[in-house]
Amino acid sequence: MIISLIVAASTNNAIGKDNRLLWHLPNDMKYFKNTTWAMPVIMGRKTYESMDNTVLHGRFNIIVTRQKNWNAGDDRVQIANSLDKAIELAKETDCKEVFVIGGGELFKESMSVANRIYLTRVHVTIDGDSFFPDIKETDWKLISDAPFPKDDRHAFDYSFQVWDRKK
Repeated sequence: MIISLIVAASTNNAIGKDNRLLWHLPNDMKYFKNTTWAMPVIMGRKTYESMDNTVLHGRFNIIVTRQKNWNAGDDRVQIANSLDKAIELAKETDCKEVFVIGGGELFKESMSVANRIYLTRVHVTIDGDSFFPDIKETDWKLISDAPFPKDDRHAFDYSFQVWDRKK
């Protein structure tokens, strides 16, 4: 099973502030939905709460939390007390790929076990309080990079990048 991270991050790796996204990029939302559709997604409790405790339909939702007896409020959600347990739950779905979708702490923890990164690089330096880890080019190889200019629906230039772990 491929373990992938999927994230939108600024040039300074900011991904959020005050438990909210830093931008609204409709094409990125569509890319996220199409890439993760019908696959398990692993997210931290704060990320789930930032989505107003809403299940991502069409995907197997796994929430990682260390809070004992925490309840997601939706029986379609699986709860894991660690990243390892979340990956085990994803494997039980017999999927080919699982996606870690945030937040910053879970990205940091999962970077060492990930095989692929789907990065929407938002070409702006912006203030944030949650960050994606640096992608070390000694460990990762950029395999695709599709740039898009800002327009009336997208406030910033951005690129869809895919990185694979070097063998």
